[in-house]
Amino acid sequence: MGLTACANNPEGQNAEQAPAPTNDGNGATVYFTKDISPESLVRIYEALGAAPTEGQRVAVKISTGESSRTNYLRPDFIRPLVQKVGANIVECNTAYGGNRSTTANHKKAIEERGFGAIATVDIMDEEGTMNLPVTDTKHLQYDIVGSHLQNYDFMINLAHFKGHAMGGFGGVLKNQSIGVASRSGKLYIHSAGASTTSWRSAAQDDFLESMAAAAQAVHNYFKQEGRNIVYINVMNNLSVDCDCDGNPASPEMHDIGILASLDPVALDKACLDLVFNYNSTLGDDASALQQRINRQHGTHTVTYAEQIGLGSQHYTLVSLDSQTGIDDARTTQSERYNVYSLDGKKLLTNASSLDGLTKGTYIINGEKVVIE
Repeated sequence: MGLTACANNPEGQNAEQAPAPTNDGNGATVYFTKDISPESLVRIYEALGAAPTEGQRVAVKISTGESSRTNYLRPDFIRPLVQKVGANIVECNTAYGGNRSTTANHKKAIEERGFGAIATVDIMDEEGTMNLPVTDTKHLQYDIVGSHLQNYDFMINLAHFKGHAMGGFGGVLKNQSIGVASRSGKLYIHSAGASTTSWRSAAQDDFLESMAAAAQAVHNYFKQEGRNIVYINVMNNLSVDCDCDGNPASPEMHDIGILASLDPVALDKACLDLVFNYNSTLGDDASALQQRINRQHGTHTVTYAEQIGLGSQHYTLVSLDSQTGIDDARTTQSERYNVYSLDGKKLLTNASSLDGLTKGTYIINGEKVVIE
């Protein structure tokens, strides 16, 4: 039985021009700890070996959440890291009509959630926008971000990894694309370059590819001489819904841990591998999150980000909880397969092999695969 991944390779992208994060022959390094605590958050950041130099202006990009009921990363959890690096917390206004769609309302929400008590919070599009060049111009001609982005030399992209109704999942790539985009920039990405003033529905893969292109624009901005950016995903409260949902579904699976890397593609891929290879049991079930990601073809964001040169899906997972590295997240347990038909019907759950599937095209662990 032969398996062939159906990877898109669209014309018009300029992957050869994009500077990808460097890694050795084993792929990018992704650090991991099961301990989800403020102390471990600082420890995994320090493991990256990249820190701001004296005098640099530091931003920590988080989501401040749509309501107190959402699963955003709490101020007490991020406080030691934010204060260690002397950072401002940065956000941009939302494009939908929630309680963070205007600067005044957003600032009120930030204070209500307690972020103002631990750091200065900067709404980066409060005073306008600026355009960043994009390497991949298939959908976007530029990336529209808050003008205050130019005030920072070093960014910690600190994301809560979870599901998302439109993107399938949200990790550092979404936090860097939709999250760093201004209100008009969010509309531009969601519409795949069609509008900066109104909601327009783009084809799903076009939207996902636009996110990848925007994330690359921010990465490249901080990879200019004298700047830097690092990436952290916290895999807790793993709801199928994003922190932009004011009333999210309750998580059906247990927390996994904290992961960090200098490569955003490797980091989101490692998190996806942990979700799709999760050994679900009664009361601890990853099926809902897997299905949400599959339904929205969410893994395509990572696949396309690699294609345009943002990073690599190949990585080495290094556990901070032991002295040994793990060559790949999928080797932490036997490979498991969650298989759907193209019309969304689930065919296999946590299967140890694909034996028995007939020739055809399936969605396997979030990727379209042809079995020959």
